[in-house]
Amino acid sequence: MSFNIALSGVSAAQRDLDTTANNIANVNTVGFKESRAEFGDVYASSLLAGGKTKVGDGVITQEVAQQFSQGSLQFTNNSLDLAVTGNGFFATIPEIESREFSFTRAGMFKLDAENFVVNSNGDNLLGFPVNPDGTSSSVALSTTQPVRIPDSSGSPQPTSEVSLKMNLPAGDDAVDLDLFDPSDPLTYNAATSVTVFDSLGDSHVMTYYFMKDSAAASNEWVVATYMDEQPLNTEGDTIGSPPATGPNVVGETSLGTGVAGYRMTFSAGGDFTEIQNADGSPSPTGDIMSVALGGTILANGSDPSQTISTNFAFDPSVATADEPTQFASAFEVTSLEQDGLAVGRLTGIDIGADGLVRATYSNGTSEPIIRVALVRFANDQGLTQQSNTQWQESILSGEALAGEATTGTFGDINSSALEQANVNLTTELIDLIIAQRNFQANSRALEVNNQLNQTILNIR
Repeated sequence: MSFNIALSGVSAAQRDLDTTANNIANVNTVGFKESRAEFGDVYASSLLAGGKTKVGDGVITQEVAQQFSQGSLQFTNNSLDLAVTGNGFFATIPEIESREFSFTRAGMFKLDAENFVVNSNGDNLLGFPVNPDGTSSSVALSTTQPVRIPDSSGSPQPTSEVSLKMNLPAGDDAVDLDLFDPSDPLTYNAATSVTVFDSLGDSHVMTYYFMKDSAAASNEWVVATYMDEQPLNTEGDTIGSPPATGPNVVGETSLGTGVAGYRMTFSAGGDFTEIQNADGSPSPTGDIMSVALGGTILANGSDPSQTISTNFAFDPSVATADEPTQFASAFEVTSLEQDGLAVGRLTGIDIGADGLVRATYSNGTSEPIIRVALVRFANDQGLTQQSNTQWQESILSGEALAGEATTGTFGDINSSALEQANVNLTTELIDLIIAQRNFQANSRALEVNNQLNQTILNIR
């Protein structure tokens, strides 16, 4: 019996050595969780055996238990490197259409040839679909999707409004509107331009020409609008002679053939008091003047019905700080903004602590793409261990429960970081010495038993 007891001790010490050696071997394995060999004594007894004189029957290895304590974080320069601080696991599948889930804490992710986020084993990272506002549309594991980073461009946004604030110089000489020529700076008082965008995201230069009207009161100005050196028509009637012709012109004009405009009036104190069509009729929208682009300007196939409104923020009841002015100072544009966007190229990916993956584009926009899913279990130690630092669900672990990062006990997601192995190398080296001592002691017990047997066999 003592042989068997010593043999069980040697086997247990060997298992302890194996466990410790495996921990040491994986000290640099990202997401690795150390294990601990747990032992129990063997004590067999029968109904008639004397309990007072019974000795144990050795030792057995009860379990090699995984220890899911938090590993320290190592920060990187790769935004697709992810680490969880908390109890959550990343969910992965081996193929796009597969539902064979594996779970890991190793967040060394990268893009494959089709822009899917995968790990070194080629498994796809899973995430929850999101709404346009970034909220998750579902948090069930069954509805997760492979995370894919788009290589497409951000959608363009056609310009619909330009906000313009400026000061028109009160001391400037008036000009003859009939002589207006955009190529001759002597025929107008001032000009400013803004880049606007059509429905396809192509850019165009929209220019405003300001003319102090020689045929009207000294505080009246007419504004002509051009795009890409071509005139635009305003909504409503225009004035004057000769008649204007062309696809971008409505009615007649006093600004030269094919040019339309609108009229701005200021008080003696320089405050903006009225805006009208160039013929003196009220603006259809009060403080906003709209121009139609038309098919001639937009010959690239974009929407020919696009109109652009110029918002002067005019308040007829009281002068405000957002309105144009006519003071005795130089022409100055103090605010010029437009609401259109060009075609955007993907410039970066941001992954928040809640797992939301947001793409940023060169046109200044950003869009939520997907939210990285996290999964937790009632009993982490019950998970079935696999290669490549992955686990699978088992009866002992309980069912996988999916959820969002930063909620419950799922933990936070750290982008540009990796969770290092939770192995304490100093502790493992000490355990290695202890396991070696136990192995030697049990080996010595075997040797002594062998000597005793030899002694008995040699009795004559």
